[in-house]
Amino acid sequence: MPEKKVAVAMSGGVDSSVAAALLREDGYEVMGMTLDLGVGDDLVEGGAHTVLLAREAAEQIGIPHHIVEAKQEFEAGVVEDFCREYARGRTPNPCIRCNRLIKFGLLWEAARSLGAEFLATGHHARIDRDPERGIFRLRKGNDRSKDQSYFLYVLGQNELGRTLFPVGSLQKAEVRARAEDLKVGAARRADSQEICFIPDNDYVAFLRSRSPEAFLPGLIVNAEGNRLGGHSGIIGFTVGQRRGLGIAAPHPLYVLELRYRDNAVVVGPADRLFRRSLIASEVRWVDGIPPDKPFSCSVKIRYRHREAAAEILPQARDSVKVVFAVPQRAVTPGQAVVFYSGDEVLGGGTIKRVPPE
Repeated sequence: MPEKKVAVAMSGGVDSSVAAALLREDGYEVMGMTLDLGVGDDLVEGGAHTVLLAREAAEQIGIPHHIVEAKQEFEAGVVEDFCREYARGRTPNPCIRCNRLIKFGLLWEAARSLGAEFLATGHHARIDRDPERGIFRLRKGNDRSKDQSYFLYVLGQNELGRTLFPVGSLQKAEVRARAEDLKVGAARRADSQEICFIPDNDYVAFLRSRSPEAFLPGLIVNAEGNRLGGHSGIIGFTVGQRRGLGIAAPHPLYVLELRYRDNAVVVGPADRLFRRSLIASEVRWVDGIPPDKPFSCSVKIRYRHREAAAEILPQARDSVKVVFAVPQRAVTPGQAVVFYSGDEVLGGGTIKRVPPE
């Protein structure tokens, strides 16, 4: 029986390196593929340094390595969208958009052109098949502290059927131990915690360099509309922010809302941060079947957010209303809301707006 050919998205990090090594041990014909995103040599992922680390890991494992040029697509589809969303007072998650357009889109097409039947990544997530419904299911990684299923809700049946997550069943400590055994140089390399295209994670400086016209001065007001101060651009704020407001007040104030229509930052006390519901758009369902009636599940409104019980109320074809059992803090337009049933990812969408209390 001929070997199945799999392309592994390699960043030079420990997870993708071990994923490639495990697949080779399992008898797959493995090749490494690295995206050249053109985001700078000094960054952890996406630039020339990433390419060098990935090539080194591929050589250590003993597999061929290919570079996929994606500068223009990444700039237009991810970076420019990131800047536009912030300028509109939203807080986007570029990793989710990159997964949909670049890693499981452009990279897959490149892998397929080289004869690959599967695309593998180092994500901490799992895929299995529901024997009763005959569909693929996306599940959390076994290491809950490293689970990345939140970023993967955009994958549907077509993508899941050709995707492998070799490290999803392992604890992170096990991944590093396997890397040590395999003598992969990435074994002790620290995990990246930053947005790959933003130097030093200073997103305000990045946005100012890319979209200086978006830093328009405006007012800081309370929920009643009273002026409390001024700002140099809503693009420098996010919901839930406390520091850097430049306002003297007898009690701590937090950003409650960014009003793009009149360029205002609305602030208030901590208890005003809690919301009972949200409206999500661009909703995608892993099984490809939008629900036709309300249902209950748990949701995450940020990657590190503790799951909260909620009811999902279908609206338009790609829109839902999420009603929390208990009000949630700092629900932020632009972020993703992801729906779970136990450890299974049902789907998710982008938080479009948060109805006033």
